[in-house]
Amino acid sequence: MRLEISCQDRLGITQDVLDILVTKEIDLRGIEIDPAGKIFLNFPNIEFADFQHLMPQIRRIDGIDDVKTTLFMPGEREKNQLSAILRTLPDPVFSIDAKGHILLCNEAVSAGLEIPSSDIEGTEISEVVKGFNFTKWMDGKSPGPQSSKVKFIQQDYLADMLPITVPDGEQNMIMAGGVVILKSEMRLGQQFTAFHQSPTDSFDRFITQSPFMKRVVHEAKRIADLDAPILIFGETGTGKEMIARACHQSSRRSEGAFLALNCASLPDSVAETELFGYAAGAFNQPNAKVGLLEQAKGGTLLLDEIADMSSQLQAKLLRVLEDGEFRRVGDSEPVKVDVRFICTTCRDLGQLVEEGRFRKELYYRLNVLSLVMPSLKDRRQDIVPLAESFIVQHSTKLGRRPAKLSKSCVDFLQQYPWPGNVRQLQNALYRALSLLDGKEITKEDIQLPSCAPSVTYIDENFEGTLDEEVKKFEKDLLKRLYPSYPSTRQLAKKLGLSHTAIANKLREYGINKATVKL
Repeated sequence: MRLEISCQDRLGITQDVLDILVTKEIDLRGIEIDPAGKIFLNFPNIEFADFQHLMPQIRRIDGIDDVKTTLFMPGEREKNQLSAILRTLPDPVFSIDAKGHILLCNEAVSAGLEIPSSDIEGTEISEVVKGFNFTKWMDGKSPGPQSSKVKFIQQDYLADMLPITVPDGEQNMIMAGGVVILKSEMRLGQQFTAFHQSPTDSFDRFITQSPFMKRVVHEAKRIADLDAPILIFGETGTGKEMIARACHQSSRRSEGAFLALNCASLPDSVAETELFGYAAGAFNQPNAKVGLLEQAKGGTLLLDEIADMSSQLQAKLLRVLEDGEFRRVGDSEPVKVDVRFICTTCRDLGQLVEEGRFRKELYYRLNVLSLVMPSLKDRRQDIVPLAESFIVQHSTKLGRRPAKLSKSCVDFLQQYPWPGNVRQLQNALYRALSLLDGKEITKEDIQLPSCAPSVTYIDENFEGTLDEEVKKFEKDLLKRLYPSYPSTRQLAKKLGLSHTAIANKLREYGINKATVKL
């Protein structure tokens, strides 16, 4: 039987309790007093009638507030909790005394050694764990936590040695023992993978305070787990690859590979071999090369800047999409395809199709599910949160405390047109932080090309007439506004033109619900 007695801090109150137990001839097994003002008693079970008399007597002692039964003494509870932790830990754990003898070990140790824990306790740990001088470590002047590669049951482990110190009564700490935790290479690999694993919701990384970006992420979440191709439109630096990767991580193919091919950076012949691979003997090569289509089996293949893919490669990719198989260069055997395609482009594929520079059949095969990544100037509510996020990321890499943005800098960032989009913002802040001496980033610390927010960039060597450039600007403006004003009457009112004038311009530029994503 165990009692928990709540009492006041009075000299002799514990003795008064013990005197009652003596008069009742109760054999006390244990007593504990905790700093919270409680006395815990452990004694053999007594008859119910005796118990009924004992409780009131204790309650009548001056300074006693409450008496009740309890299942565990504090020491027993702590021991049970530690024992439960030890039992459930998958890694071998030892508790050792100041001489290096094993006081306690968990089930992972006894299972590994195939010896009961009672036979292990009392053994010197150096007999069980090889490759580290525990005696030298514990005899050191002030031993601290240490890690070392060791051997346990003839296998390599990483050992974490943690010292246990107690006060010696003279405000000094002395070594009382230690805890040794072993981690296998497999366990370390699992933990490393878990540490670098993407968040459960891979879209949490996106900053979406602007309505435009909220809509894009909402659409991406809905189409991520579908297996049809995704076509992502957006200017350079808007984060097309980032949202493509998020779609992959949120799909049923997330356990598979996510591989990418930049169609703009490679010559046609190289891109073909990278994509399809080649058979042994092709190009005078003795060994076969596995292409990205095979490497990405069960996963996702990102074709970056698909508009720059040559017409020859477009035809081969179309055949892959239609037949679900391909042939390596120099091989006659077909290979089945099990990948999901995500393509990105910063160009108007519909216009390229009209001009005959992109295959119409391929365009419709790829444009099953589509996303439009907004430019940074179209999501100005996100600029400051993005900047603050980049400052934290860059400060961590640079080993410095995150800086603050001055008001003038915030105003400047929000007004700048950002032709390079999110990537330009990220790079500008990295440069500013790298050269910053103080704790605040000012407008002067952000070095960017000088330009007015309303300027549209046109190369001074552009080919064309003023009328052609005006038409390009007009078409671009209408395409940008059309998703928000899909009614010609609404769009006409917004621009201060007649309904007929807007309808004619939309018809002239081929802007409608079929060609512009709403």
